[in-house]
Amino acid sequence: MEVITRVADLRNRLDKESSVGFVPTMGALHNGHKALIDRARAENRVVVVSIFVNPTQFLEGEDFSKYPRTFDKDREVCRLSGVDYIFLPDVDEVYFSDELSILAPKERGFTLEGFHRIGHFNGMLQIVLKLLNIVQPQNAYFGKKDAQQLALIQQMVKELFLRVNIVPVDIIRDRDGLALSSRNRYLSHSERDRALAIPKSLEIGSKLIMSGERSTSVIINRMLNALQELDIDYVEIVRRDFQNIESVEIGNSIILVAVRVGNTRLIDNMFV
Repeated sequence: MEVITRVADLRNRLDKESSVGFVPTMGALHNGHKALIDRARAENRVVVVSIFVNPTQFLEGEDFSKYPRTFDKDREVCRLSGVDYIFLPDVDEVYFSDELSILAPKERGFTLEGFHRIGHFNGMLQIVLKLLNIVQPQNAYFGKKDAQQLALIQQMVKELFLRVNIVPVDIIRDRDGLALSSRNRYLSHSERDRALAIPKSLEIGSKLIMSGERSTSVIINRMLNALQELDIDYVEIVRRDFQNIESVEIGNSIILVAVRVGNTRLIDNMFV
């Protein structure tokens, strides 16, 4: 395994490769990232993992400065998972003084996460586009936990005619049901116990749907009751194209939750 910090060096290594799988990350790797890497390892001859805490997707007052940076542990996870190259650029390697703007779509980019974190998706799409152009993989792997991010990346790939296959990978959960996230490490023991209301609320929504309930308002209200001790940003049920719906469409809906537990903001979802 090789750690590469320069764009030109990575391109030289990958220039003649025809089967490259790419996993973009911000580091602080956990078993959710490992699931992405394992999928890439199984489906490609060469696997590249990028580790870059992207400043343009953090808003003022968010946790950019304290976002966990654990490169030694991350490198070991990558080594044990069979990664071929870690791409570890500095900010100056990928950003320039007078940048072109990448803007999220006016509708899907400014609802839910886009409404609560205005500008976040502009920065996210900016770095993902850069990384895809640098690595030029055949396959790129993204987790379903960031469902709206995934949908916007898929839209960008389609509308900008990028030659890459976006592979969604299911959410990985801890034994207590909490979705794995690099931000979980911010939680105190008591906050983590409170955060378990998130998967419990999704379970309530799932059981209601399995029992035949289709009204999104009924399901959301029941979920809100389960989350009432947390600071709720939103609980929504939308189509997988992120259009609003009043009735659940089986096979084409997502239940989405965003809450704050103490000072930590967590998101989760369930594809229905």
